[in-house]
Amino acid sequence: MKSLRQPLGPGLPDRIALERLPAPATSWDRLPVVLKILIEGAARRAGNGFVREEDISAYLAWKPGASAAATGDERELPFSPARVVLQDFTGVPAVVDLAALRDAARELGIDPERINPQVPADLVIDHSVQIDRWATPEALEQNVAREYERNAERYQLLRWAQGAFDRFRVVPPGAGIVHQVNLESLATVVRVEEIDGAPLAFPDTCVGTDSHTTMISGLGVLGFGVGGIEAEAVLLGEPLFSPLPKIVGLKLTGKLPAGTTATDLVLTVTERLRAHGVVGAYVEAFGDGLATVSLADRATIANMSPEFGATTTLFPIDQITLDYLRVTGRESAQIELVEAYAKAQGLWRTSGHDPLYDEVVEISLNDIVPSLAGPKRPQDRVALPDLGVGFERTYADRAGSKAHSATVGEAMMRDGAVAIAAITSCTNTSNPSVMIASGLLARNAVARGMQVPAWVKTSLAPGSRVVTAYLERAGLLEPLAALGFNVAGYGCTTCIGNSGPLESEIAATVEREDLLVAAVLSGNRNFEGRIHPAVRAAYLASPPLVVALALAGNVVTNLDVDPIGNDRNGAPVYLRDLWPSDEEIAAAVAKAADASLYRSSYADLFAGDARWQGLNVPTGRTYAWDPASTYIARPAFTEKIPATAAPIADVHDARALLLLGDSVTTDHISPAGSIRADSPAGRWMIERGVAVGDFNSYGARRGHDQVMMRGTFANIRLRNALADGKEGPITNHLPSGKLLAVADAAARYAESATPLVIIAGKEYGSGSSRDWAAKGTQMLGVRAVIAESYERIHRSNLIGMGILPLQFLPGESATSHALTGRERFTLQGLATVSPRGRVQLQVEGSGAGDTATGERREIELIVRLDGPMELETYRQGGIMPAVLRRMARQ
Repeated sequence: MKSLRQPLGPGLPDRIALERLPAPATSWDRLPVVLKILIEGAARRAGNGFVREEDISAYLAWKPGASAAATGDERELPFSPARVVLQDFTGVPAVVDLAALRDAARELGIDPERINPQVPADLVIDHSVQIDRWATPEALEQNVAREYERNAERYQLLRWAQGAFDRFRVVPPGAGIVHQVNLESLATVVRVEEIDGAPLAFPDTCVGTDSHTTMISGLGVLGFGVGGIEAEAVLLGEPLFSPLPKIVGLKLTGKLPAGTTATDLVLTVTERLRAHGVVGAYVEAFGDGLATVSLADRATIANMSPEFGATTTLFPIDQITLDYLRVTGRESAQIELVEAYAKAQGLWRTSGHDPLYDEVVEISLNDIVPSLAGPKRPQDRVALPDLGVGFERTYADRAGSKAHSATVGEAMMRDGAVAIAAITSCTNTSNPSVMIASGLLARNAVARGMQVPAWVKTSLAPGSRVVTAYLERAGLLEPLAALGFNVAGYGCTTCIGNSGPLESEIAATVEREDLLVAAVLSGNRNFEGRIHPAVRAAYLASPPLVVALALAGNVVTNLDVDPIGNDRNGAPVYLRDLWPSDEEIAAAVAKAADASLYRSSYADLFAGDARWQGLNVPTGRTYAWDPASTYIARPAFTEKIPATAAPIADVHDARALLLLGDSVTTDHISPAGSIRADSPAGRWMIERGVAVGDFNSYGARRGHDQVMMRGTFANIRLRNALADGKEGPITNHLPSGKLLAVADAAARYAESATPLVIIAGKEYGSGSSRDWAAKGTQMLGVRAVIAESYERIHRSNLIGMGILPLQFLPGESATSHALTGRERFTLQGLATVSPRGRVQLQVEGSGAGDTATGERREIELIVRLDGPMELETYRQGGIMPAVLRRMARQ
């Protein structure tokens, strides 16, 4: 590496001079920026035991069409991010695992303190606040107080981790959402470390335990989500491994029309890229249109990379990047370093000489129209005028049935009623233009005497305290509050299912009248059952459209032509009457947001309030587990890890625990929301004295394996072909034929030592990077998953837990093979499988009941272990045993 170092300039650190490497197959000036970042990282770490010369050569050999997906080259290349970011729903189980690994290390004769982060890690507590109170000035204080009541034990664990681990910081509750905090404060774009006795500059890169870590790529920082299990390995010094990626260029041209927002743009990008097919690819933005796309708008697009399936969406550094760093209060010396490094290293965006890509998708900003997405998936964009007809088309089965309506106050609540209207999620609350627009629209509505219908639960959860500061400076907090959009918390809230209860009378009306109600939120995910158990339809929309539809009170409308409501005199008011002009929005943003707001908001980022400071913090280098706790426990999969891995045993006479369709998300597999009292997890907690009112959510209980195992496949919207046509977390236990909760059925199978498989369709495991979707699956006794295709992170998590991902051959499926899920399944030769190899699934029987006898056939499946490192991880029984054994060998 020393031969590659070169001074960046007088008074500046060194850099790795890429031009001193052998010439790449694609000239440096035409190489995608993302490749340059990957090459620099490999060159900087050459000879560290993980990076080989041939790895650097493989990166340098990239050219359009040379990705692993195109060539079939299964060679896995290392990538070591500079840092890790976590949030508390995924971060708490990661800390639990690290604490448990210290115990496991000691049991194997390894110094427990070797289990220690080797790269900097920041955990931002943002996922725990719930909207218990709303539409009152006291909502924020009451919700925060309730948050601490529910989560004190989890927060004590995190305070312990701060002291027990090196390079581990925790941002206390109330600061904002991890991705917005990362964007506005944590990210440096260029990092400097003392290496070999002298300062060396290199690109800031990060991975996170939340799939929307991709948001930081809007700032030119290569970032993406990984499974919590992978993140733990990175923290312990292990690189990530993946084949040479496909790189898709996103060419943006033109300029957004007046009256459209970044949300409209990102929903169009999501629709187009999901249709094009970019799963597992790196997307890189380019084109003259970038000059008109603000940094906040770039971050909004990058944020939703998981929704269109990409690993991330990188926006190269340019003057807009520097301007954002300046307005968010970064030091001038750091901004100068970013500019000097990006220009010297070829990371600076230039016009007129576009990079080369494997594929290019072009989108004209001129064609963007006001849009929403829903009612079930983020890629299902609907133009604003088509909202009402789209809803009626989706739920056409209700047409002609009994009238679904009820009188609430002086108005009629019907199907399509907006039960929840939430300005929430880092996707949009990080964007001053759409937040200011929502406040201006609210101001205009209040000036006309308009009100939100009584059945709409309204809330505002800013992604950082900066948002509140600039809304207050602009005089817009008051009109938002007048419509019920009081600040209710600083966190993810409704976007992740922490929407809290509906008003009791409204909830009773919805259930009694069988109303099909909707949520409208400025978030990034709207899968069924995610937002609220009683809300079947959910639409993603810009913050001003959230306010507009809250006023309208129903999604069965065409806001282009239908009145949004009436003014104080009973005259109709239209959306066009309330929508602020682009010039008005720009002027308000320029006046309200400046560097001083960001500096003051982030001055005491890690301090916390009196509640945080007053927590009783455990001490010691190993964690003292409380056997009575229902929040924190040493996971069963970290106990009794043998010093050497046993050969992989074949699977004989397995049963299908579930037979699932397409687009089964990690929300279906491991929901984050409320826990029902009659569920296996609820019954388990009641047996241990936990009151129903203290259940909290599945997300908050991720530190306890017994709760989470019982919460696996607990989504009330789960559709399982083995559930006799019923919806919810149930399945047939075979051969008894009894319909049981999924966890109860798995327990019955465990009693008879029956191994399990899961059969699914396309895009299995899409959505959040939820490690418990894999951990819980493993604890239920599942040995293999057989699907038509996988989302990247979940497939990796399955391998990380020692579960074998298998895939039907192209064009084949459970349906094409006439699988009913009631058969018996055998997989042989698992100890000798190879990456992307083939394995034969032996199927016995085809009918209902016990199929121990009957026809036998074989189905050829693809082994979705995509490279040698994944194969080795599988053979070791997962990442955690593999890391421990590697430490033992060292």
